[in-house]
Amino acid sequence: MPILNDCSMKTSLTLNDRSIELYQYPKEQQHNSWQAWDSADEYLIQHIDENGLLSAEKKIAIYNDDFGCLGCWYSSQDIQWFSDSYISLQAFEQNLRENALTAQTIRCVRSVDKPDKPLDLILIKIPKANALLEQQLIDLQSIVNNETIIIAAGKAQSIHKSTITLFERYLGPTTTSLAKKKSRLIFCQPVGDKKDDSPYPTVWQQESSSFKIHNLANVFSRQQLDIGARFFLQHLPSCDNLDVIDLGCGNGIIGLNILYKNHPKSLAFVDESIMAIESARLNIEVNLPEKANLASYTTSNCLSHITTHCGDLILCNPPFHQQNTITEHIAKQMFVDAKRALRARGELRVVCNRHLGYFNFIKKQFGNCRIIASNKKFNILSAIKKG
Repeated sequence: MPILNDCSMKTSLTLNDRSIELYQYPKEQQHNSWQAWDSADEYLIQHIDENGLLSAEKKIAIYNDDFGCLGCWYSSQDIQWFSDSYISLQAFEQNLRENALTAQTIRCVRSVDKPDKPLDLILIKIPKANALLEQQLIDLQSIVNNETIIIAAGKAQSIHKSTITLFERYLGPTTTSLAKKKSRLIFCQPVGDKKDDSPYPTVWQQESSSFKIHNLANVFSRQQLDIGARFFLQHLPSCDNLDVIDLGCGNGIIGLNILYKNHPKSLAFVDESIMAIESARLNIEVNLPEKANLASYTTSNCLSHITTHCGDLILCNPPFHQQNTITEHIAKQMFVDAKRALRARGELRVVCNRHLGYFNFIKKQFGNCRIIASNKKFNILSAIKKG
């Protein structure tokens, strides 16, 4: 269900006599308790401006810019902008338009690709997953030298000793600032001679099968099968000759098992994470190459890319957070989108924590909902779109 703008929300970032308008994506559904930047963004911008670290000719890279705040603020620079999030990319492009900012010198780069030219300044927002940060620092090794300026920013509670250890291991000596508005900066001086192989994708074997499950750095539960998915796998429906959508697919293990046990007409993997989609693609190609032609892969905000009734079955193990914030609004948007995307008599099947109020929400949307299975922690819910 769309979550409408709270008109009292702060949408204008003002620093050093300059202001820009910033919104989450999509603007019309902005969550009414958040804003599109945080105190870590402000701290980073103020430090750069006060210390004169940027001139017009300097080339910069920006990592993990949740809603495009940093990209918009420094849009006049030659920027490589890296993100694993489809939603972050859409927010960045939306906020460039909102502020009539040019994108001619900005190159948006997928998280699975590496920077391709030397950089003067690298700005990193600390991501939720240490593994993603680790992969990004390894990617930077080939293009940094001892003159490259690297500054990271994040909430103080998200910057741990392990965070500093990653910077020192992969790039060079690292220090931190004092905390300001509960945020902190990290300063890293790269030595420019480190060359490490990436430990990603991690690989583990699915229980009671021969499947090798590959997980790129930012994939949920990349070390082992998560307990929700394990329960879901025990209660997958038959779907021969159906068009199936694995919504919020992660590494694709649900869709992989659907393809193995059934003969669907098609199976669409959908996730907002590029690394999730590429992990799902890899897992199909490695484990079921003979059925790879049945699969498609899309990064999207829930099912916003689907405008027609095209699905017979949607399987969903919804997320409970966006970036570092716990939330239910993404899951609820998934359910709303699923109803729109399903054909008449199509089914939405969801695994969810029992304490969440998804049963009533789905029943209100579809006019029906039933519990297929339940254990101490999870429910598996099913709703049928009425004809």
